[in-house]
Amino acid sequence: MPRVDLTGKPIVITGASSGIGYSTALACADAGMPIVVVARRADRLDALVETIESRGGRAAAVTGDVSDPETSKHAVEVCIERFSGVYSVFANAGYGFEAPVHETGIERMRAIFETNFFGTLHLVEAAVPHMLKAKSGHVLICSSCIGKIALPYFGAYCATKAAQNHVGRAMNLELRPHGVMTSTVHPVGTKTDFFDTAKSLSETSGATLADHAPQWLMQTPETVAKSVVRCLERPKPEVWPSWAWLVRFGMAISMAFPRVGDLGLKRLVREYEEAEHGRRDQPAGKLDRTNSSARSA
Repeated sequence: MPRVDLTGKPIVITGASSGIGYSTALACADAGMPIVVVARRADRLDALVETIESRGGRAAAVTGDVSDPETSKHAVEVCIERFSGVYSVFANAGYGFEAPVHETGIERMRAIFETNFFGTLHLVEAAVPHMLKAKSGHVLICSSCIGKIALPYFGAYCATKAAQNHVGRAMNLELRPHGVMTSTVHPVGTKTDFFDTAKSLSETSGATLADHAPQWLMQTPETVAKSVVRCLERPKPEVWPSWAWLVRFGMAISMAFPRVGDLGLKRLVREYEEAEHGRRDQPAGKLDRTNSSARSA
């Protein structure tokens, strides 16, 4: 496939106030793309727009929660009005928390799906009709490496990432004949607000995902952003940033041989149980583990 010139091709990016979304917005702007950035924190979005414009780019901000379909609808409308179209969208907003599935509760499960999964679909529903009309476009969905396997105590988060992965793969087959590409993005551990928040919570509630992620597995959001831009320039179905193909290979083995994969995850269960035992011995008033969460938007 020939390289796509991104100059002048507008993109909408959700979860853009920090982390992967923020870095991707800067990288796309540097590649010549006009940007509509979406998040809940207006002050951060305004600062991001100012930074992009100071570097010679074009950008607009839309404040809102992606669980509300009107947010994505408005963002796409702003993109079309300001930049004469919408070539791409990057569904990136999301959050996670640590809790056993049986203790998560239906309401919390629904809430995380509303943001991570249905927030993605709201953006797709708003943008894809315009792409089909133009017979050109690129949908990017930020899933995760753990969209391929499940981690104990992060079942809710993993489920949303797996759902994003599956709809993205299906959409690529459905839309590609009409000139629209879909790619799923699968970062490994990334140094963003997600981990920072989870780490701060772990000081009172025990180990979190941040404690289970080896430093050699961690990537910067800039690494992911560069991979996203490369995918926009040369579209492919899946994006595994940097050397993450090694993780992809390991996960393929885990999926083919579940018992082998489970052996490597038993340590997480042991650490969780030890932390839970210690938490129960703490005086009342300590943070409950099922309230541990990290969110990026």
